[in-house]
Amino acid sequence: MSTTLIPRPPKGEDDHSIDARAVNSKTARALYQKREQIYPKLAHGFFRNLKWAAMIVLLAIYYITPWIRWDRGGASPDQAVLVDFEHRRFYFFFIELWPQEIYYITGLLILASFGIFLSSALFGRVWCGYACPQTVWTDLYIYVERFFEGDRNERMRLDKAPWSLSKLGKKAGKHIVWILIAAATGGAWVFYFGDAPTLFREIFTGQANAVIYLFVGVLTFTTYALAGTMREQVCTYMCPWPRIQAAMTDQDALQVTYRADRGEPRGPHKKNESWEGRGDCIDCNQCVAVCPQGIDIRDGDQLECINCALCIDACDEIMEKVGRPKGLIAYDTHGNVERRERGEKPKWNLIRPRTVLYAVLMVGVGVFMLYGLINRSTLDLNVIRDRSPPFVRLADGSIRNDFSLKLINMAPQTRRLAIEVEGLDGLQILRNGYQIDAEGRVIAEARPDTVDTVRLHIIAPAGTAPGSHDIEFTIHDMETGEEAESASAFLAGNAR
Repeated sequence: MSTTLIPRPPKGEDDHSIDARAVNSKTARALYQKREQIYPKLAHGFFRNLKWAAMIVLLAIYYITPWIRWDRGGASPDQAVLVDFEHRRFYFFFIELWPQEIYYITGLLILASFGIFLSSALFGRVWCGYACPQTVWTDLYIYVERFFEGDRNERMRLDKAPWSLSKLGKKAGKHIVWILIAAATGGAWVFYFGDAPTLFREIFTGQANAVIYLFVGVLTFTTYALAGTMREQVCTYMCPWPRIQAAMTDQDALQVTYRADRGEPRGPHKKNESWEGRGDCIDCNQCVAVCPQGIDIRDGDQLECINCALCIDACDEIMEKVGRPKGLIAYDTHGNVERRERGEKPKWNLIRPRTVLYAVLMVGVGVFMLYGLINRSTLDLNVIRDRSPPFVRLADGSIRNDFSLKLINMAPQTRRLAIEVEGLDGLQILRNGYQIDAEGRVIAEARPDTVDTVRLHIIAPAGTAPGSHDIEFTIHDMETGEEAESASAFLAGNAR
């Protein structure tokens, strides 16, 4: 007869305390769970084809875009999309943004956010299922894995099999291709920040900057780790969007849904057996087999579900085989499921307060940005006054202030600019080597697509009241008439 030893509780601890310790111990053990490998089966159907198309288009855009050329003339770079940190420019085809125009980038981010909000309110996590980089690269990595190791059952058997030359070759081939894809991903990213052909040559000849190799290495590692080894864990534990999207959806959002009103009660089904008194779900688990997240869509809304819709293809294929209508799993709303359970007709309510709000905000931001781009000025002026000394009193009693004018010419051609200053009676601009026209304006040239500096000495007549006086500098394009202004201050001594 065996004896079970029960540890004596510490002094002062009763049975309830023992139960509490046991619960706490179990909870602590559950805080971490080792990842269980998921072997998604290849699905066939409309949504699988749609995901292939989305993957090909998005990867082509990512890898090819840095190589597209766009002739801007002059000394400007001919790369269509370029983030030029060295010269502080962002180029996007015909658009060139300067640092002071960063609000356009902010507008694009706001527009993208409202776009995701709207798509989520309409179609659930459609972004996660089709366009998220994690989804796209994971799809590509699973395709490579399937190419080397076979489909679901073959991969499971291979992982359980003892090591052999065949298994080693398949595993090595898969990981080599994964690393090559990851390296191409990291390389393509850095091409957005420098001339792609030049960087490509420098990287492979060992002439690139060490920072370039560092970024390529970091991005190679992260792509390999996230898409190759972590996969669904990124969506479940690292990404904040699953937690946020619950606020973006409601009962009328179209989402990948198991129509329990039609599928239950579920159970195996034999050929020629009646369908009376049961649901259409035959409990084949094919929807689970194809899921890249390894979940069962029949359990309802889940944090892990990315709405990739592969379970729809798998279920439709089974329904066709057993002679039942397709759509047991489909894009549907929870509101419609409840309506059918009550015997009511389904309603498709896509125009709702939240969808209208998101659409209006998107249109508003888009129109504002478009208006700004159409009316965007290519001429700007910054004025910096010399502070040491703040002013100089000349022999005749007049007062001189010195200013540095930054002439910002965002056009691809040289411009002749007339510079004038107003705001204080009797102000004059010293020639200081510059041409001055009959109106007392300084004539200066601004080189194309650059910032030129003009130093000016401004004289106020004797008797000017002491203190600070507001003045305004204006530059005027003598050919196009475009103007830019900048306010400053003229110091005429210490106010008493």
